[in-house]
Amino acid sequence: MITRTVSVLERQVIDFLGYQWAPILTNFLHIIIVILGLFGTIQFRPRYVTGYAAWLVVWMTWNVFIICFYLEVGDLSRALIGFGLDKAEKF
Repeated sequence: MITRTVSVLERQVIDFLGYQWAPILTNFLHIIIVILGLFGTIQFRPRYVTGYAAWLVVWMTWNVFIICFYLEVGDLSRALIGFGLDKAEKF
């Protein structure tokens, strides 16, 4: 009975997260890299600082892309999602 309850609860959590597992893993990766960047700064390890700087550029570029995508700047939503379909057909 307990295993079935845990299984159902686990299924509910997975269903609740749905397609959000990728952003959750990315945020976890970001937290780890920030910690390594801080460690590299405190210990003066150039490889960690350089890795953090490269990750920061990627992270900021991705966030700017997502903001522009949701604000429908230019033809981003039509070029990436539309594929010639009407908005009613997409969702």
